[in-house]
Amino acid sequence: MQIVIIGSGNVAYHLAKAFVLSNIPLAQIFGRNEKDLEKIGSELHIPYSTERLEDADVYLICVSDNSVEDISKIITKKNVLVAHTSGSLPKEILAGEYRKASFYPLQTFSKSKDLNYEKIPFFIETENEEDRKLLFELASKVSKNVMESNHEKRRYIHLTAVFACNFVNHLFSKAKEISDSQEIPFDYFLPLIDETVQKIHEIEPKLAQTGPAVRNDIRVLELHEQLLKDESLEIYKTINHSIKKMYEL
Repeated sequence: MQIVIIGSGNVAYHLAKAFVLSNIPLAQIFGRNEKDLEKIGSELHIPYSTERLEDADVYLICVSDNSVEDISKIITKKNVLVAHTSGSLPKEILAGEYRKASFYPLQTFSKSKDLNYEKIPFFIETENEEDRKLLFELASKVSKNVMESNHEKRRYIHLTAVFACNFVNHLFSKAKEISDSQEIPFDYFLPLIDETVQKIHEIEPKLAQTGPAVRNDIRVLELHEQLLKDESLEIYKTINHSIKKMYEL
């Protein structure tokens, strides 16, 4: 089976690396950014190109959501399987006459960060049973967590991921802004962050909640509000309001 990955960003890199480590041969990695492709190709020993798309049985499109539809048009063959890796798009966004699917890995990807691919959940959606088996077999060589998920369910998976990952990381960034403004090393907060994340492996997040909002400590809440302004103040108020509402304070 010939497989081509389209893209040169974080998802494309890690998917290619996961395949290589799982002894899944790749015919090519294809994209627009020659510099990034060269780095990936050299590291993982994969043929790459910005010009000629190789013939394959399976094409995995690993690009931004805004680019998926346009990129899918460059695949003109009909008797092939094409899957995107988006958590929010339907498989029908793919514009060709080929067989369509989604192949969504639920993880945050950065090229500089090593990952344990076995733990990454993959969510599969296809048009027929044969393609379902094919993608399940492919994903199962990489991960121990492979599931089916239609677009409706996958939209909520992606939304949950945004709350659990993207929003949380943004709050880490805002926290670092505050610590930097007072010349407090952000490293001091890493044990707290680690414990917060580790705790929800054992305790339901709602039961693990601590802090002045869950205690309805008005004095501390008002003191914090005096230290903040503009966007950070609005974020602080909004999140504390949500916490109070969850605990009906």
